[in-house]
Amino acid sequence: MTPAAYALLNYPALRHNLAKVREPAPSAKIMAVIKANAYGHGLIEVAKTLVGVDAFAVARVDEGIRLRQAGTAGRIVVLEGFTCGEELQLLLEHGLEAVVHGVWQLDLLEETQAAGKLPVWLKLDTGMGRLGFTRSELPMAYRRLSRCHNVADPVHLMTHLANADDLQDPKTGQQLALFHAATVDYSTPKTLANSAGILAWPDSIADWVRPGIMLYGVSPFPGQCGRQLGLQPVMSLHSRLIAVKTIAAGDSVGYGGQWTARRSTRLGVVAIGYGDGYPRQAKTGTPVLVNDVRTALIGRVSMDMITVDLENCPEARPGDPVTLWGGGLPVEEIACCADTIPYTLLCGITQRVQIVAR
Repeated sequence: MTPAAYALLNYPALRHNLAKVREPAPSAKIMAVIKANAYGHGLIEVAKTLVGVDAFAVARVDEGIRLRQAGTAGRIVVLEGFTCGEELQLLLEHGLEAVVHGVWQLDLLEETQAAGKLPVWLKLDTGMGRLGFTRSELPMAYRRLSRCHNVADPVHLMTHLANADDLQDPKTGQQLALFHAATVDYSTPKTLANSAGILAWPDSIADWVRPGIMLYGVSPFPGQCGRQLGLQPVMSLHSRLIAVKTIAAGDSVGYGGQWTARRSTRLGVVAIGYGDGYPRQAKTGTPVLVNDVRTALIGRVSMDMITVDLENCPEARPGDPVTLWGGGLPVEEIACCADTIPYTLLCGITQRVQIVAR
């Protein structure tokens, strides 16, 4: 039996979206970003579906090890690199690659006795302000890595774009200019472009590109949905009605009585809530599909249930299907109604939501 709340994952859409990555970057190698359980889509299944990409990127060492244990044989880059000697040894043991972003990592690489050589991606901080060497530190870091007995040749160069989702923000152009100026004398593989860079900033496309959110059919740009960019959403979230009732004018619904009926109202109760990953901050009026008809959320989201106005669905009955996002209801729209971003919703699906693949 399929539980009330389930996420339907259309894995073939991943391959369609991968083809959309190749359109603006036909000559670049592709590092598919599948960190955080592939943005909530299932780490192992996504890796199996995207077999043939040039590399995968994860955030942490344990994610890379899971891929290896599941039989993933290709290149796997750990974006946070290593945090201690034990993680460095695990990277070497499992044939993983590491982003190097701090002097202490250089020290550890030079001090470690290892049998193999670690492929590394040297990170330049061009304006994100999190990880990476400054422009003045870059020559020192590159020189030390190139001479280190534990580091494989070549040393790759990378940076991360902070504001590429805002097409009017000048910061992306500044980051690109800084990176190109700092690395012009290095004839080594380079990577800058995330999803927004691939789609909107041609100068960010280098030897490698790193698509993330666009692989899952979601737009990286506010105010747009994936379908407007030719992408196919991979995840849809579903449940069903478990009750239908009519309340009188003046009656309130849900915790805190936030919503009060102005008229006699037929409402439905849906078996989904923040315990499943539906956003608690979703406002009254957030769209919900009942029998593929748009209705509206009313009242506060509970742990296990939400309530919807059934004025547009006079024939709705308990057991009828409900879509929370997917199909004609983009996850980007739900994120906007909840004052969040679609990344948060996709990554927030909880363990009690059954995953159904197609």
